[in-house]
Amino acid sequence: MRASTARRDAAARLREAGVASPERDADLLLAHVLDVGLGRLPLVEDLGAAEQEQYDALVARRADREPLQHLTGSAAFRHVELAVGPGVFVPRPETELLAGWAIEQAHLVGRAPVVVDLCTGSGAIARAIADEVPDADVHAVELDEGALAWAERNLAGTGVDLRHGDLASAFDDLLGTVDVVVCNPPYIPLEAWESVAAEARDHDPHLALFSGQDGLDAIRVLERRAAELLRPGGVVGAEHADVQGESAPGVFVATGCWADVADHRDLAGRPRYLTARLAR
Repeated sequence: MRASTARRDAAARLREAGVASPERDADLLLAHVLDVGLGRLPLVEDLGAAEQEQYDALVARRADREPLQHLTGSAAFRHVELAVGPGVFVPRPETELLAGWAIEQAHLVGRAPVVVDLCTGSGAIARAIADEVPDADVHAVELDEGALAWAERNLAGTGVDLRHGDLASAFDDLLGTVDVVVCNPPYIPLEAWESVAAEARDHDPHLALFSGQDGLDAIRVLERRAAELLRPGGVVGAEHADVQGESAPGVFVATGCWADVADHRDLAGRPRYLTARLAR
Protein backbone atom coordinates (compact mmCIF):
# COMPACT_ATOMS: atom_id res chain seq x y z
CA MET A 1 0.00 0.00 0.00
CA ARG A 2 1.08 3.57 -0.61
CA ALA A 3 2.40 5.09 2.60
CA SER A 4 0.38 8.28 2.04
CA THR A 5 -2.81 6.24 1.72
CA ALA A 6 -2.04 4.26 4.86
CA ARG A 7 -1.41 7.47 6.81
CA ARG A 8 -4.63 9.05 5.57
CA ASP A 9 -6.71 5.96 6.37
CA ALA A 10 -5.16 5.66 9.81
CA ALA A 11 -5.84 9.31 10.64
CA ALA A 12 -9.46 8.91 9.57
CA ARG A 13 -9.86 5.85 11.79
CA LEU A 14 -8.33 7.63 14.77
CA ARG A 15 -10.45 10.72 14.21
CA GLU A 16 -13.61 8.60 14.16
CA ALA A 17 -12.50 6.98 17.43
CA GLY A 18 -12.25 10.37 19.12
CA VAL A 19 -8.46 10.59 19.35
CA ALA A 20 -7.51 14.22 19.97
CA SER A 21 -4.62 14.42 17.47
CA PRO A 22 -5.37 11.81 14.79
CA GLU A 23 -3.01 13.03 12.06
CA ARG A 24 -0.01 13.39 14.34
CA ASP A 25 -0.66 10.09 16.08
CA ALA A 26 -0.97 8.34 12.71
CA ASP A 27 2.37 9.82 11.66
CA LEU A 28 4.10 8.97 14.94
CA LEU A 29 2.93 5.37 14.78
CA LEU A 30 4.13 4.99 11.21
CA ALA A 31 7.48 6.56 12.05
CA HIS A 32 7.74 4.07 14.92
CA VAL A 33 6.99 1.11 12.65
CA LEU A 34 9.53 2.28 10.06
CA ASP A 35 12.07 3.42 12.70
CA VAL A 36 12.52 6.80 11.02
CA GLY A 37 12.10 10.40 12.11
CA LEU A 38 8.90 12.27 11.30
CA GLY A 39 10.79 14.38 8.77
CA ARG A 40 11.53 11.32 6.65
CA LEU A 41 7.94 10.10 6.34
CA PRO A 42 7.24 12.08 3.13
CA LEU A 43 10.15 10.21 1.53
CA VAL A 44 8.54 6.81 2.17
CA GLU A 45 6.52 5.73 -0.85
CA ASP A 46 5.26 2.22 -0.09
CA LEU A 47 4.80 -0.08 2.88
CA GLY A 48 5.74 -3.73 2.83
CA ALA A 49 3.17 -6.31 3.88
CA ALA A 50 4.76 -6.81 7.30
CA GLU A 51 5.00 -3.06 7.90
CA GLN A 52 1.38 -2.58 6.90
CA GLU A 53 0.25 -5.37 9.22
CA GLN A 54 2.20 -3.92 12.16
CA TYR A 55 0.92 -0.43 11.43
CA ASP A 56 -2.71 -1.58 11.21
CA ALA A 57 -2.39 -3.38 14.54
CA LEU A 58 -0.98 -0.30 16.30
CA VAL A 59 -3.61 1.98 14.79
CA ALA A 60 -6.35 -0.39 15.99
CA ARG A 61 -4.96 -0.29 19.52
CA ARG A 62 -4.73 3.51 19.43
CA ALA A 63 -8.33 3.66 18.17
CA ASP A 64 -9.24 1.68 21.29
CA ARG A 65 -7.67 4.63 23.18
CA GLU A 66 -4.54 2.85 24.34
CA PRO A 67 -2.02 5.64 25.03
CA LEU A 68 0.26 6.46 22.13
CA GLN A 69 3.30 6.27 24.40
CA HIS A 70 2.40 2.72 25.45
CA LEU A 71 2.48 1.75 21.78
CA THR A 72 5.82 3.36 21.05
CA GLY A 73 7.30 2.54 24.46
CA SER A 74 8.67 6.01 25.09
CA ALA A 75 7.73 9.57 26.04
CA ALA A 76 9.77 12.73 25.54
CA PHE A 77 10.10 14.96 28.61
CA ARG A 78 12.11 18.15 28.33
CA HIS A 79 15.56 16.96 27.14
CA VAL A 80 15.25 13.28 28.05
CA GLU A 81 13.45 10.25 26.65
CA LEU A 82 11.59 8.05 29.13
CA ALA A 83 10.58 4.41 28.89
CA VAL A 84 6.86 4.06 29.64
CA GLY A 85 4.18 1.44 29.33
CA PRO A 86 1.36 -0.28 31.22
CA GLY A 87 1.55 0.37 34.94
CA VAL A 88 2.92 3.89 34.94
CA PHE A 89 1.43 7.37 34.49
CA VAL A 90 2.49 8.79 31.13
CA PRO A 91 4.17 12.18 31.73
CA ARG A 92 2.27 15.10 30.18
CA PRO A 93 3.83 18.10 28.42
CA GLU A 94 2.34 20.54 30.95
CA THR A 95 4.36 18.88 33.73
CA GLU A 96 7.51 20.06 31.96
CA LEU A 97 6.67 23.56 33.26
CA LEU A 98 6.72 22.36 36.87
CA ALA A 99 9.99 20.54 36.22
CA GLY A 100 11.42 23.71 34.68
CA TRP A 101 10.47 25.69 37.78
CA ALA A 102 12.19 23.12 40.01
CA ILE A 103 15.31 23.25 37.84
CA GLU A 104 15.41 27.05 38.04
CA GLN A 105 15.04 26.96 41.82
CA ALA A 106 17.78 24.36 42.14
CA HIS A 107 20.15 26.56 40.14
CA LEU A 108 19.44 29.48 42.50
CA VAL A 109 20.62 27.64 45.63
CA GLY A 110 24.25 28.63 45.09
CA ARG A 111 25.68 25.22 46.05
CA ALA A 112 24.86 21.61 45.30
CA PRO A 113 21.08 21.65 45.90
CA VAL A 114 19.12 18.95 47.66
CA VAL A 115 15.97 18.18 45.66
CA VAL A 116 13.16 15.75 46.48
CA ASP A 117 10.62 14.51 43.91
CA LEU A 118 7.58 13.05 45.66
CA CYS A 119 5.23 10.76 43.67
CA THR A 120 7.90 10.37 41.00
CA GLY A 121 5.92 7.93 38.82
CA SER A 122 8.07 7.23 35.76
CA GLY A 123 10.85 9.31 37.27
CA ALA A 124 10.27 12.09 34.75
CA ILE A 125 10.85 15.14 36.97
CA ALA A 126 13.75 13.58 38.88
CA ARG A 127 15.39 12.52 35.61
CA ALA A 128 15.02 16.00 34.12
CA ILE A 129 16.52 17.64 37.22
CA ALA A 130 19.45 15.24 37.26
CA ASP A 131 20.00 15.93 33.57
CA GLU A 132 19.86 19.73 33.81
CA VAL A 133 21.35 20.26 37.28
CA PRO A 134 24.22 17.76 37.29
CA ASP A 135 25.49 18.74 40.76
CA ALA A 136 22.08 18.34 42.40
CA ASP A 137 21.54 15.72 45.10
CA VAL A 138 18.24 14.33 43.79
CA HIS A 139 15.94 11.99 45.73
CA ALA A 140 12.70 10.43 44.47
CA VAL A 141 9.99 8.22 45.94
CA GLU A 142 7.13 6.19 44.48
CA LEU A 143 4.50 4.11 46.28
CA ASP A 144 3.09 2.05 43.39
CA GLU A 145 5.30 -0.97 42.70
CA GLY A 146 4.42 -1.09 39.01
CA ALA A 147 5.38 2.54 38.50
CA LEU A 148 8.49 2.06 40.64
CA ALA A 149 9.80 -0.52 38.17
CA TRP A 150 9.58 2.04 35.36
CA ALA A 151 11.25 4.69 37.53
CA GLU A 152 14.09 2.27 38.29
CA ARG A 153 14.59 1.81 34.56
CA ASN A 154 14.50 5.53 33.77
CA LEU A 155 16.71 6.61 36.67
CA ALA A 156 19.34 3.89 36.36
CA GLY A 157 22.79 5.43 36.13
CA THR A 158 21.62 8.97 36.93
CA GLY A 159 22.71 9.02 40.57
CA VAL A 160 19.15 9.72 41.74
CA ASP A 161 18.32 8.16 45.11
CA LEU A 162 15.09 6.29 44.30
CA ARG A 163 13.06 4.73 47.10
CA HIS A 164 9.85 2.77 47.47
CA GLY A 165 7.55 4.55 49.89
CA ASP A 166 4.75 6.96 50.71
CA LEU A 167 5.08 10.71 50.23
CA ALA A 168 3.65 11.16 53.74
CA SER A 169 6.64 9.55 55.44
CA ALA A 170 9.47 9.38 52.94
CA PHE A 171 12.99 10.68 53.59
CA ASP A 172 13.06 10.95 57.39
CA ASP A 173 16.84 11.20 56.97
CA LEU A 174 16.45 14.48 55.05
CA LEU A 175 14.16 16.36 57.44
CA GLY A 176 14.92 20.08 57.48
CA THR A 177 17.68 19.87 54.86
CA VAL A 178 15.91 19.97 51.48
CA ASP A 179 16.10 23.01 49.18
CA VAL A 180 13.41 22.08 46.65
CA VAL A 181 10.43 19.73 46.95
CA VAL A 182 8.55 19.03 43.74
CA CYS A 183 5.52 16.83 43.24
CA ASN A 184 3.03 15.84 40.58
CA PRO A 185 0.47 14.23 42.92
CA PRO A 186 -2.85 12.62 42.12
CA TYR A 187 -5.44 15.40 42.04
CA ILE A 188 -8.59 14.24 40.25
CA PRO A 189 -11.76 14.15 42.41
CA LEU A 190 -13.38 10.73 42.59
CA GLU A 191 -16.63 12.25 41.36
CA ALA A 192 -14.91 13.31 38.11
CA TRP A 193 -14.37 9.69 36.99
CA GLU A 194 -16.53 9.93 33.89
CA SER A 195 -14.86 13.12 32.66
CA VAL A 196 -11.35 11.67 32.59
CA ALA A 197 -9.97 10.89 29.13
CA ALA A 198 -10.12 7.19 28.30
CA GLU A 199 -6.35 7.02 27.81
CA ALA A 200 -5.81 8.04 31.45
CA ARG A 201 -8.87 6.48 33.10
CA ASP A 202 -8.42 3.06 31.51
CA HIS A 203 -4.63 2.81 31.37
CA ASP A 204 -2.90 5.05 33.94
CA PRO A 205 -2.66 3.71 37.52
CA HIS A 206 -5.59 5.04 39.55
CA LEU A 207 -3.19 5.72 42.42
CA ALA A 208 -1.64 8.38 40.18
CA LEU A 209 -4.99 9.95 39.24
CA PHE A 210 -7.59 10.14 41.99
CA SER A 211 -7.28 11.88 45.36
CA GLY A 212 -10.44 11.95 47.46
CA GLN A 213 -13.76 13.66 46.95
CA ASP A 214 -12.30 17.09 46.18
CA GLY A 215 -9.05 15.94 44.60
CA LEU A 216 -6.93 17.65 47.26
CA ASP A 217 -6.15 14.81 49.67
CA ALA A 218 -2.63 14.23 48.34
CA ILE A 219 -1.91 17.96 48.20
CA ARG A 220 -2.83 18.23 51.89
CA VAL A 221 -0.36 15.44 52.68
CA LEU A 222 2.24 17.10 50.47
CA GLU A 223 1.87 20.39 52.34
CA ARG A 224 2.57 18.71 55.67
CA ARG A 225 5.51 16.65 54.43
CA ALA A 226 7.12 19.50 52.50
CA ALA A 227 7.03 21.64 55.65
CA GLU A 228 8.97 18.88 57.44
CA LEU A 229 11.48 18.22 54.66
CA LEU A 230 12.40 21.75 53.64
CA ARG A 231 14.96 23.97 55.29
CA PRO A 232 13.65 27.44 56.25
CA GLY A 233 13.32 29.36 53.01
CA GLY A 234 13.12 26.18 50.94
CA VAL A 235 10.50 25.95 48.19
CA VAL A 236 7.82 23.52 47.08
CA GLY A 237 6.02 23.18 43.75
CA ALA A 238 3.06 20.95 42.94
CA GLU A 239 0.90 20.37 39.89
CA HIS A 240 -2.90 20.47 40.24
CA ALA A 241 -6.05 20.32 38.12
CA ASP A 242 -7.01 23.41 36.14
CA VAL A 243 -10.08 23.88 38.35
CA GLN A 244 -7.91 23.97 41.50
CA GLY A 245 -6.16 27.27 40.82
CA GLU A 246 -7.54 28.70 44.06
CA SER A 247 -8.24 25.63 46.19
CA ALA A 248 -4.82 24.00 45.84
CA PRO A 249 -2.81 27.10 46.83
CA GLY A 250 -5.44 27.63 49.54
CA VAL A 251 -4.24 24.43 51.23
CA PHE A 252 -0.86 26.11 51.77
CA VAL A 253 -2.21 29.53 52.67
CA ALA A 254 -4.48 28.08 55.37
CA THR A 255 -1.65 26.67 57.49
CA GLY A 256 0.26 29.93 57.91
CA CYS A 257 3.57 28.13 57.35
CA TRP A 258 4.19 29.44 53.86
CA ALA A 259 5.20 32.68 52.16
CA ASP A 260 5.06 33.66 48.50
CA VAL A 261 2.24 31.22 47.75
CA ALA A 262 1.51 31.62 44.05
CA ASP A 263 -0.25 29.82 41.25
CA HIS A 264 1.08 29.47 37.71
CA ARG A 265 -0.62 28.89 34.37
CA ASP A 266 0.31 26.50 31.59
CA LEU A 267 0.87 27.45 27.95
CA ALA A 268 -2.88 27.25 27.32
CA GLY A 269 -3.51 29.80 30.06
CA ARG A 270 -4.99 27.31 32.52
CA PRO A 271 -4.02 27.16 36.22
CA ARG A 272 -1.50 24.33 36.42
CA TYR A 273 0.85 24.39 39.43
CA LEU A 274 1.41 26.13 42.73
CA THR A 275 4.62 27.19 44.43
CA ALA A 276 5.38 28.32 47.99
CA ARG A 277 8.31 29.12 50.26
CA LEU A 278 8.64 27.79 53.81
CA ALA A 279 8.34 30.76 56.13
CA ARG A 280 9.08 29.26 59.52
